[in-house]
Amino acid sequence: MESAVAASPAVIKVAAICGSLRKASFNRGLLRSAVEISQQSANGMRIELIDVSPLPMINTDLEVDGRFPPAVEAFRQKVLEADSILFASPEYNYSVAPPLKNAIDWASRPPNVWAGKAAAIVSAGGSFGGGRAQYHLRQIGVFVDLHFINKPEFVLNVFQPPTKFDGEGNLVDPEAKERLKQVLQALHRFTLQLQGQ
Repeated sequence: MESAVAASPAVIKVAAICGSLRKASFNRGLLRSAVEISQQSANGMRIELIDVSPLPMINTDLEVDGRFPPAVEAFRQKVLEADSILFASPEYNYSVAPPLKNAIDWASRPPNVWAGKAAAIVSAGGSFGGGRAQYHLRQIGVFVDLHFINKPEFVLNVFQPPTKFDGEGNLVDPEAKERLKQVLQALHRFTLQLQGQ
């Protein structure tokens, strides 16, 4: 009995945040696939998709007596409760998408709820697969004290054959799913390492 308990991996809570608001977004599809993978084969992870669409544009005038708007308070609490973060962001003009940057900025308001958490980034897009947005997100992470896994990197060019997504934005490419699974496994290991486990 004790050996069975010792062999089971520690369960970490992952907040999955998409930088696109579009329902059929490829990046949102990556996160849906990550949830499926975690339920099927990436034991030790509980991934929750966190919707950033209710967040108002950041405006410190909305902070009253040390309180944030209700949608912001709820979002910050979800981030605070997570052990680690999984970001998926399209690349907009060589950088992160505005909804994601807005969410990051709200959660970084004092007290910064990103601080000390492990994180990973996945992205899907055109020729660079969102890679330049990932580099910007890593720079932002330095300031807000996020700790990103370095490898494996996951960028996906959605326009190269074979077909990567179906018409509803669901990831269907087996090789991409396997690569995504490796990212999740690395995030799990790194999260436990940061927590001293």
